[in-house]
Amino acid sequence: MQQGFVIPVYNHGDTLAGVVSALTKYNLPIIVVDDGNDAENKSFIQAVAAANKNVCVIANKRNRGKGYSVCRAVKEAHKMGITHLFQIDADGQHDTQSTCAEFLKTSRENPDALVCGCPEFDSSLPPARAKAKKISNAWTEFTALSKGQIPDGMCGYRIYPVEPFYKICRRAWIDSHMGFDAEILVRLIWADVPVIYKPVKVTYPVGGKSNFRVVRDNIHISFTFARLTVGMWLRYPWLKARQIKRKKRNEKN
Repeated sequence: MQQGFVIPVYNHGDTLAGVVSALTKYNLPIIVVDDGNDAENKSFIQAVAAANKNVCVIANKRNRGKGYSVCRAVKEAHKMGITHLFQIDADGQHDTQSTCAEFLKTSRENPDALVCGCPEFDSSLPPARAKAKKISNAWTEFTALSKGQIPDGMCGYRIYPVEPFYKICRRAWIDSHMGFDAEILVRLIWADVPVIYKPVKVTYPVGGKSNFRVVRDNIHISFTFARLTVGMWLRYPWLKARQIKRKKRNEKN
């Protein structure tokens, strides 16, 4: 097993150094994706890469979105021989200090599984974001045929087994923006990849920059769940049969 990190960066170059600093002690490859940043943010990224030998930078010519960036990193990780890729956002909202080692350990012990963060928010969570998450989680559970089994479908703190993700990238169109986290989770569940959820503390810093664009990203998310709903119904007989078979097996055990 070869683990590594991916950090997509857009407009968060100033917080990247802190995120990378918390990861260097693991001595693992760190793929930073420059998602079409401006000159100032590029300079932050270049400085971090110059100061850390384990950091390699992939640059998108223009802003393509988080989903596009992570999919591109997965393809690069596949070439590099990385088998498990730990996705972490560049904005520093996730508590990497107290959870990173445990996530990596869980992934080593469960190499076939997606290890997915389940956010524990403090009072900094905007009420509108909390409502949007509930709606997204409900749609994620519906399209994955996993009612009551997905505590959070939008968290960007997770470790992917690269091989099944890579196969999905090669044959499916995946949302390039804010619908990405939910879509790749659903598609991995469709592919029968087990999911392990672990808590991670999340803080929205005062004055923090958000890349969420209300109109654009709500349209992306809406179309994502519309496509997933169609895909779920097309796969329904097979998914339901697999679900029933698994339930019977668990009852026997």
